Amino acid sequence: MAPEHPLVAVLRRVEPSCCPGRLNFHCHTTCSDGSLQPEWLADQAVDRGLEHFAVTDHHSTAALGPLQRRLEQHRQRGWQVPTLWSGVEISCLLEGCLVHVLGLGFDPGHAALAPYLEGNAVVGPALRAGAVRRAIHAAGGLALLAHPARYRLPYHLLITAAAELGFDGAEAYYDYEQSPCWRPSPLVCESIAAQLNRLGLLTSCGTDTHGLGLGGR
Repeated sequence: MAPEHPLVAVLRRVEPSCCPGRLNFHCHTTCSDGSLQPEWLADQAVDRGLEHFAVTDHHSTAALGPLQRRLEQHRQRGWQVPTLWSGVEISCLLEGCLVHVLGLGFDPGHAALAPYLEGNAVVGPALRAGAVRRAIHAAGGLALLAHPARYRLPYHLLITAAAELGFDGAEAYYDYEQSPCWRPSPLVCESIAAQLNRLGLLTSCGTDTHGLGLGGR
């Protein structure tokens, strides 16, 4: 992990109450499998008073330009706008298990990430989690395991494996029950956050929005 990355200071302050009102580092637009146009998502981010957020479309950063332009329009109107970080959700294999990795705060034009931004998962050695982590780091970003408790292997094993590969952290606070009003799942999220803390890793949070409202999934 690169301590000088500016997003590190933000993620170190993440707690259960941060999402969805202040921070949201996992949401989707029509540029992958979401229902919100990028501009609509930007509007909601401003309306909700978010401080920091990232759109993490699957294998795509196509929403980044429209989001930046819409936020700039709001800024020129004198409105308070959140800090937008580049983001992407990448499929890969970790311990033989198909998982998703969130790349945050990277250079979207970096060549190392190009194979992962073509709309579909890669094949071959590049599908391995270590290769994905190296590509995100090469592009100057942070690599975090998304929703660790949604896979066929236990989350504590996957988090340990990710840590050994040099991941920066994981999504600690997530609504596994997909409640109408987003809330971090008790016990499991607390356990994930505690493990990340023991390992010295960063914690993230996000709604994983695919629908029409940033208040839930």
